[in-house]
Amino acid sequence: MPLIKSAKKKLRIDRRKESSNKKIENLVRLSIKKAGKKPTPKSIQEAFKIIDKGAKKNIIHKNKASRIKSRLSKLLNKNKKTLSPTKVKSGLSKTKRAKKKTS
Repeated sequence: MPLIKSAKKKLRIDRRKESSNKKIENLVRLSIKKAGKKPTPKSIQEAFKIIDKGAKKNIIHKNKASRIKSRLSKLLNKNKKTLSPTKVKSGLSKTKRAKKKTS
């Protein structure tokens, strides 16, 4: 236990910061899980928002935040490709028009 007055104050502040950091850290972890399981644009957007808050407050490193966001974006794009129906090209091509000769 600290004896000096400033050390006691520092301990109080550290405990307060620790609890707020834990909340944001848990939010980041949960939002990443949620966005990873069901990658919808809305869930990805929410995850990005929370990840950016964590990076801004130095709870997670900015490069780690960037890496996580990149991976989530890839997941979303991969999911879009599997969900969107692919167009089937028919064997018939469009008829070519004869070019007009200009003199």
